[in-house]
Amino acid sequence: MKLARYEPWNAFTGFPEQFERIMRGRFGGLFPSTDEEEGLVAKWAPAVDIKEEEDRYIVRADLPGVDAKDIDINVENGMVTISGRREEEKKEEKKGYSRMERFSGQFFRRFSLPEFADAEHVSASSKKGVLEVIIPKTHEHKPKRIQVKETNGS
Repeated sequence: MKLARYEPWNAFTGFPEQFERIMRGRFGGLFPSTDEEEGLVAKWAPAVDIKEEEDRYIVRADLPGVDAKDIDINVENGMVTISGRREEEKKEEKKGYSRMERFSGQFFRRFSLPEFADAEHVSASSKKGVLEVIIPKTHEHKPKRIQVKETNGS
């Protein structure tokens, strides 16, 4: 008889790296992606909320200090990509000191579109640092209820 050592934690060796690779991959990950093939590299990742309603999906991204002209939204190959650049400067002067801070960087978020998303009619607006992307659902999405009939016999 052979004795085997039970080491359950060995199954998790490398898990953080694998998890990050999957989330940053081409699966509409939740984390900022570094897509070297397209030359897109994220410097920061805006917080994003995704909400499903009966007739549409709503994607809201917090983009403080980002002008609407600095935001790019692309829809292709079943993916929606939100990217852009933020440049912000804060200046504070008081008696005895002066302080200036600059924030800049690119952002990049990519999400898979659901099967019933209407990619042809996506719209977007920005107000007070919050980007809202509206993705309508196609009309074919309405669920069809099937009535089950009971039958007698074999």
